[in-house]
Amino acid sequence: MSRFVRFQAVEPSDRGIHVGVFGLVNVLGRGGLLNEADEAYRVRTNRWLDDAYTDPSTVDPTVYDRAVNPQAVAWFKVPAADHLVDATRGHLEILDRHGVAWVRVESDDPGLVVYEDEHQVVVVPR
Repeated sequence: MSRFVRFQAVEPSDRGIHVGVFGLVNVLGRGGLLNEADEAYRVRTNRWLDDAYTDPSTVDPTVYDRAVNPQAVAWFKVPAADHLVDATRGHLEILDRHGVAWVRVESDDPGLVVYEDEHQVVVVPR
């Protein structure tokens, strides 16, 4: 079993990163592309995630700084992933309804760790 898991876009963004599931749904929401129920779900779930899990950038503002940590992305730790995977199911369903291709990726070594807590790591790919 791999130690880390991530749900991300199949295709890389213009920056060369595979945007994660939460970012993909947030793009749809900010773009006004979600129906009322999906937008309410997005807002409610984002609030719950913000309350339940640490936003790495609140601990270290440079974590996602493009000049300091280019291409940094977050991965769930597998022991904590069950709760986070449950939280992503609705997001994945939204992406499916909008034809946004995503993939589940697992790794024992996703990259250089620039942030870590009990639930996640943020890494810069090697």
